[in-house]
Amino acid sequence: MPGRAVLLALVLLAGCGGTQEQRPPQDPVEAVPDQPGLREAIRDALSPQADSFPDAKGKTLQQVADEVRNGPQAALASTVLTVGSSRFTFGVIGQDGRPVYGPAAVFIAPTPADPAQGPFLAPADVLLTEKRYRSKQAATENDPFAAVYAAQVKFPKAGQYAVLVATRGPNGVLVGAPTQVNVVTKAADKIPDVGDQAPDVATDTLETTKGDKTLLDTRDPASDMHADLADSLGKKPVALLFATPQLCQSRVCGPVTDIALQMRARYGKRMTFIHQEVYVGNDPSKGLRPPLKAFNVETEPWLFVIDRRGRVTARLEGSFGVGAFEDAIKTAL
Repeated sequence: MPGRAVLLALVLLAGCGGTQEQRPPQDPVEAVPDQPGLREAIRDALSPQADSFPDAKGKTLQQVADEVRNGPQAALASTVLTVGSSRFTFGVIGQDGRPVYGPAAVFIAPTPADPAQGPFLAPADVLLTEKRYRSKQAATENDPFAAVYAAQVKFPKAGQYAVLVATRGPNGVLVGAPTQVNVVTKAADKIPDVGDQAPDVATDTLETTKGDKTLLDTRDPASDMHADLADSLGKKPVALLFATPQLCQSRVCGPVTDIALQMRARYGKRMTFIHQEVYVGNDPSKGLRPPLKAFNVETEPWLFVIDRRGRVTARLEGSFGVGAFEDAIKTAL
C-alpha cells in the first residue's frame, strides 16, 4: 500500500568551444552517463502522461498525497513564481541523496486541505552537453545532476501554496515530495519579462576586468562569451546568461554555461552569447555585479533572450536544460 506523504511537514530545498555552427546531438539523452538504468529512466521522464498520476478531481491535496508513497524531497530551482502560468522547475532527491528520474507531475492547493489542482505535467530536460563543451565543474561530478523537471503551473492568485511533486521511479512506484511556494502578482515581479525592453547595461569584458580572466569568468576552462551587452543590443539577438560556475549556490551554473557554449556552436552566427559572472570580485560577500542589479535579479542562474529590437523574448530561472535553452533561443530568431 502507498504510504502517506504528510504535506504539513513541508520541505523546501532552494538554490540555489568555438563559434563554428554545428548541430548538437539529436538525442540529448546520449549525453547522459551510461550508468545502469539512468538513460532509460530519463528517457521515460521526457514524456509524462496524465493518466500515470492520480485524478485530482473532487480531492484535496492531502487526499492526492495519500495515493503516493512518501520518501523523496523536492529541490526547487524556481524562486520567482507569478499569477497565471508560471514555469516551475525542480529536482527530486531520494532518501539516498541521489536524483530520482521518471515521469513527473505537480499538484497544488492553497493548503493541503483545499481542493487539489493538477496534474501539471513536468517533462524532464537534460542538463548535460556533449563532452567537448563540458567544464571541469560539470565533468568532474561523480554523480552529475543529469536532468531537471519543469512544469507550466497555473496559479490562480497570489499567496502561499502547498505543492506535491509526484514522480514514478524506476521501480514503477509513484512517490511524492511535498514543498511550498510563494506566488506574487505580475506587478510585483520587477524582473524584465517577455515583451519588456531589456536594460541597456554594460556587461563585463576583458577590458573592464583589466585583463584579469579569473574575474571575468569562474568557469574552468574560461569561455570567451564576454561581449558587452550595451554594445551588442540592436545588432542581432542576444542570449544573456547570468551564472557563476564556480560559486553557484546550486549545482547548475556549470551545466547551464556549458549549454550556452553548445548552443553557440549551433546559433552563434545569428545570435550573440554573453556569459556574465554574478558576484563583485567573485566574492559573494561583496554582493551582486551591476548588470544583475540592472535586471533586478537576486538569484542565479538566469537566462534572458533579447531580440534585435532590444525586447526580452524569453527568460529562464534556476535550472534549464538543453531543450528549454534552445526553445528560448528560437523565440528571438
